Amino acid sequence: MNAPLVGHAHHHCHILIKAGGADSAFRVRGEQAPLTDDLAVLVNAWEHHSYEHTKPNERTLILALYIEPAWLAEIQRSLALSGHPRFFPQTTVPLKSATRKNVEEFVLELWWADEVSPRRLEHLLFELIIEVIEKCSGWRDLSSLLKSRPPASMDPRIRQAIALMKQDVAREFDIDALAQKTGLSRAHFFTLFQRHTQVTPQVYANVLRFETAVKRLTQGREAVGDIAHDLGFSEPSHFARFFRAHLGITPTDYRRAVNLFEPPPGSEELL
Repeated sequence: MNAPLVGHAHHHCHILIKAGGADSAFRVRGEQAPLTDDLAVLVNAWEHHSYEHTKPNERTLILALYIEPAWLAEIQRSLALSGHPRFFPQTTVPLKSATRKNVEEFVLELWWADEVSPRRLEHLLFELIIEVIEKCSGWRDLSSLLKSRPPASMDPRIRQAIALMKQDVAREFDIDALAQKTGLSRAHFFTLFQRHTQVTPQVYANVLRFETAVKRLTQGREAVGDIAHDLGFSEPSHFARFFRAHLGITPTDYRRAVNLFEPPPGSEELL
């Protein structure tokens, strides 16, 4: 990283660890969360956050672990609750020397290994995640975490709005039209939407578009320009700017990086 990222959110919780370069910071829950050799940053699912590059003339290498609850649950059932909006009660966690060593080992495997074993990476990744969250999440105290779970039911008007947004992620977002279709005033719709999703309608729409872009870049081989057009961008450069503002790299660079570690579709690679 050598520049800030816009405020955004993800449906995953994630752990951000400095892997090299200058210290920097994220803004989470309205406060600055330092990212240093000794501190990792924790972000809950759907928690609004942004990256603050505090030293413009220097670079920061970040290991960003976006945690898919279903994957964790396959290994440790209780970790399915990592999607809980209060899974991490704090925004930073100190890193032990042993954890730093595991971070270095994991980064070396990603950066230098001639042949990357998915099984090896998965083992290192799970061990690293458990070390980081062991003391700073509610994953072992299931009863208290379940009690703090927000109401399962969402206002049907907000469900309808989200369904409309998902129908066409390429459509230009219009909060007035969406509010009208759900029978709400603009102000009431905005307040109700943020109460149920933890983010604004615009951020949610951007998340849907961004995650669709990631999925298509990862799983397909279609041209980046075609993806940009399908997602409603008038020019590929606009898509590249949007993608970079959310992840720090261009769509082309992201696909190139993913292809290093993902076996091609239909491959018979042994895990």
